[in-house]
Amino acid sequence: MDSFLTALLHIIQPSNLIAVIGGALLGMLSGATPGVSGTMMVVLLIPLTYTLEPDTAFLLLISVYCSAVFSGSISAILFRTPGAPEAVATTLDGYEMTKQGKPHEALGISVYSSAVGGLLGGAALILVAPQLAKLALAFGPPEYFGMAVMGLSVVTTLGAKNMVKALLAALLGLFLATVGIDPMAGIPRFTFGLPSLMSGIDFIPVLIGLFAISEMLRQVMEDTTIKVKLGKIRTSLPSFAMQKRLMPTIFGGSALGTIIGILPGIGATTAAMVSYSEAVRWSKTPEKFGTGHPEGIAAPESSNNAAANGAMVPLLALGIPGSATTAVMLGAFVLHGLKPGPLLFSEQAEFINTIFLGTMIANALILLVAPFFIRGFANIIRIPYPVLGPVILVLCIVGSYAIRNNMMDVWLTLGFGVLGYLLEKYCFPLSPIILGIVLGGLAEQEFRRSLIMSQGDYGIFFASPIAAVLLGVSFLSFIAPIAINFYKKWKANAASPGA
Repeated sequence: MDSFLTALLHIIQPSNLIAVIGGALLGMLSGATPGVSGTMMVVLLIPLTYTLEPDTAFLLLISVYCSAVFSGSISAILFRTPGAPEAVATTLDGYEMTKQGKPHEALGISVYSSAVGGLLGGAALILVAPQLAKLALAFGPPEYFGMAVMGLSVVTTLGAKNMVKALLAALLGLFLATVGIDPMAGIPRFTFGLPSLMSGIDFIPVLIGLFAISEMLRQVMEDTTIKVKLGKIRTSLPSFAMQKRLMPTIFGGSALGTIIGILPGIGATTAAMVSYSEAVRWSKTPEKFGTGHPEGIAAPESSNNAAANGAMVPLLALGIPGSATTAVMLGAFVLHGLKPGPLLFSEQAEFINTIFLGTMIANALILLVAPFFIRGFANIIRIPYPVLGPVILVLCIVGSYAIRNNMMDVWLTLGFGVLGYLLEKYCFPLSPIILGIVLGGLAEQEFRRSLIMSQGDYGIFFASPIAAVLLGVSFLSFIAPIAINFYKKWKANAASPGA
């Protein structure tokens, strides 16, 4: 308790308060701007923190990290352009609400869900960080494979209107995940002799193309703008009744996000997609997802912010990064002469508690700062689209190129933009493609690692209770919508035999 009080006294120092608030603003700006992710902002800031005290430096970086994960949803909701990959699932229902003239409601749900999810993830970080780190160690290749398959199995629910098109879209995503050098065998696959495809297709150009570029094409081709309907943008936090309605989704997304976040190398994007899938799976009205459903925003937003906190667990407790941003932060630990791991908790208790409290404050600031930030940022939407569209296009192109300094990513972004426009025109859902490309690589690699471990014995997937349960739930979830569809058709035919 004494070390917590000391940590609290550290945080309320003027320099530390400036670091937390300044980090929140920088994080929101970087997360909301397409092509400038929170990871990139943390990379840029690390050298500048060299002259700061370790407490101040990490409060700044953590505040940037937490705020950027949330603010990717702002541009996703307003422009259908995810500012960060963690917000791609939010696009599916958030932008639909904007088209319906309810951006203030969508932004409010995003702010509220992100803050609550982040606070719940922060509480888990404080209470059970060492125990959660042990849980992460219980996950091996079979369990990772089971988790990826469970996320993919929801494709039949997402494609309730046309399962064939949904399955084809998911297969396209799975195919894209196989492009590049085989990570296990070192053999090029589907690269067509192009060196720039050897490292595979990054999912960020794909999602920018499918969502942002295709939306620009739709605006140009169909000459429809949403700014006339929207007027002045503000943030309306959910009413008490809506908070009560969303609470199960937010708690579920936060729990799932925290667990997925502590798994090394998975990250908040996967957590958001899996949480969205599970929200669809357990909903009484799954057909409403993708049409502007509030739960479609609450699930991914609570999950990705909880996952951001969860990713700190293996970093602090074991010295293993849980995400790309925490991998960058590992460099900051080295820069400041700190060594993450079990000894850090006993030797630097005050520093650890400062980080814990800083995480909670950074997430609470989302509730306080985000409405004012959004009010200023949303003025962008009042710019005439003939001016705004080219600016977004340039940001998308620069952002795609900046990921790997690869011109191929720019061509892929533009190509997937045209493909996304055509797919939507012919009523193909885009979310199964994202599911396939985000989870496909994970599923394939862990499947093959499992078989190498068992020397080809498929029984390894049923020897682990966790993997067996995940795969069993996945099978039932995949089959159930198909069986229900067949039953409904059979019942309809039986009721009208002459039809």
